[in-house]
Amino acid sequence: MAHGRKSALTMHVTPAQRHTLLAWQRATTVSAGLARRGRLIFLVADGVPLAPIAAIVGIRRRFVYTWVRRFVPEGVARMTPVNCGATAPPAAVA
Repeated sequence: MAHGRKSALTMHVTPAQRHTLLAWQRATTVSAGLARRGRLIFLVADGVPLAPIAAIVGIRRRFVYTWVRRFVPEGVARMTPVNCGATAPPAAVA
């Protein structure tokens, strides 16, 4: 695939996680951002260098690091929009 320097950033994706990420790639009801993050994780797990991953997925290289750091501790659960650090809207004042 891509030629370039090997990244020191490595990760292991379990078969269950791989199945979920692949489902995100194929689903028509999943947001484009979620499908993009799934593809990014696939490429990192397959050993593709980070600069080509950023170009393929269409994001900056530093965000590749960000999403991998989020994925590693909690897996797929940390990749969904609800758990990506988004804050809840402020509560209505009665």
